[in-house]
Amino acid sequence: MSFALARLLQLASPALPVGAFSYSQGLEWAVEAGTVKDEAGALRWIGDQLEWNLGRYEAPLLLRMLEAWSTGDAAMAQELDAEYLATRESVELRAETLQMGYSMKRLLHELGDFPPPLLDAIAVSPAPTLMLGWSCAAAAWQIRPQDALTAWLWSWAENQTMAALKAVPLGQAAGQRLLQEIGRRLPGVVERALGLAADGHSNFAPGFAIACCRHETQYTRLFRS
Repeated sequence: MSFALARLLQLASPALPVGAFSYSQGLEWAVEAGTVKDEAGALRWIGDQLEWNLGRYEAPLLLRMLEAWSTGDAAMAQELDAEYLATRESVELRAETLQMGYSMKRLLHELGDFPPPLLDAIAVSPAPTLMLGWSCAAAAWQIRPQDALTAWLWSWAENQTMAALKAVPLGQAAGQRLLQEIGRRLPGVVERALGLAADGHSNFAPGFAIACCRHETQYTRLFRS
């Protein structure tokens, strides 16, 4: 097993201590509203977010951030991170990515073998998001951009699936069927993101934004977003 592959699996692992398991990103409200009430609805919700939100905005933005780190342009990485933070429409989404970003920054410090100049580059950001620290780690560990995008999207999809298992609820086999289908779509989403120009980036997903905002006042809930 190569060093880069081992690090890639580490970044994509649900054991990465950034707290992703505690967030549903509006999915819990979609369940409460009846928009998602079964396996088919969960696949539609997760699949649409993958295709129209993450695939057309987060993935290509992550790619640009990886390129910035790889060329030593920390200022550009931070500029892109500020842009990403500005697109978090709701209070919960903003708090989520800042909490996870803080946890990621702390983890890189605690690993003990992360290059100090990169740690300093992350530290100067007043509000680093998860994407900033995660992309920095992927670049430092020489993970191929295509593989990094796949891991980022897979990690998100796995967390969404786990949220659906708890909130809908769904059985374990249903969760595996969801991941099997999402996994089938991932190569196409990644390939499109790799070729998407900056002026083609779009995270226009009003239903997602509404769900995230409505979750903030949801009476009973398991998740923080």
